[in-house]
Amino acid sequence: MLGDPFQILLVLGVVAVILLWGPQKIPELAKSLGKARKTFDDASRGIEEVDLSKTRDRLINAAHAAGLDTKGKTKQQVESELREVLGWIPRESQK
Repeated sequence: MLGDPFQILLVLGVVAVILLWGPQKIPELAKSLGKARKTFDDASRGIEEVDLSKTRDRLINAAHAAGLDTKGKTKQQVESELREVLGWIPRESQK
């Protein structure tokens, strides 16, 4: 009869926002939330890109230190060659 409790809380929340800040402030609040979300998403993507580039640089540096040529090879190819040269055993095989 009354509906889902979440829906009731949502409607009460919207009514409270309108009563507290007035209908003129709602677009400003929505704009602020949108900017905050965009900033967070951009920062999250930036962190992922930095981490991936650092991993690649470490791998390339290790391959060069081991005397391997990395030109034209994928990350997986360089990694497998480096494992062979250093005698690393994959974690699955260690069990």
